[in-house]
Amino acid sequence: MARVAPFAVFLLLTAAQGHFVPASAYWFYLAKTLVGGWLIFVMRPLIPELRWAFSWEAVAVGVAVFVAWVGISGEWAMQNSIWVKLGFAHASQTAPAAWNPQEQFGVGSALASLFVGVRLLGSALVVPPLEEVFYRSFLYRYVAQKDFLSVPLNRFLPVPFLVTAGMFGFAHNEWLAGILCGAAYQWLVLRKNRLGDAMTAHAITNFLLGIWVVWKHAWNFW
Repeated sequence: MARVAPFAVFLLLTAAQGHFVPASAYWFYLAKTLVGGWLIFVMRPLIPELRWAFSWEAVAVGVAVFVAWVGISGEWAMQNSIWVKLGFAHASQTAPAAWNPQEQFGVGSALASLFVGVRLLGSALVVPPLEEVFYRSFLYRYVAQKDFLSVPLNRFLPVPFLVTAGMFGFAHNEWLAGILCGAAYQWLVLRKNRLGDAMTAHAITNFLLGIWVVWKHAWNFW
């Protein structure tokens, strides 16, 4: 529960974004960031591996994943485009909702700046612990065996590795970049026998991506 419940709550709040009025996407993001931070604080004593760690490998992986995320392009690399081409959905049904606070609240407005800052901090400091604990600490080991705490973090297991990377990838519209991302973070956990390096790499990737989004106005990545 300590590893799954916070992630589930975060997903529920994510699903609620934009389903009321257009501006609710931003207020729900603020809410889920605050709630997610509180859940990390509450659950931290129950999860010994929930500790940040810094290494050159974490920096290298974080930067490399960012480059891959913005570098891999094309309709074939996006889930929404694939479903449309296969005839399972129309473009209007699969197009990701735009997340652009400058368009919603006005360029240079206080609210636009607030939500850009919240997104940067939330994606870099709240998302990595929640996702890494769920995918790398729980899911990878639970796929191996139900008594997941008995599975060492540094044990390479092909099926859990592929399942976890695949689920992580298809949780994002950028499915191919997501799979590579999940595999890279899992490799860090296996190599270092701890979760903290993957959290750091994840934070670096998300922060750099956020800077890229704001700098290039590439709001599609958000």
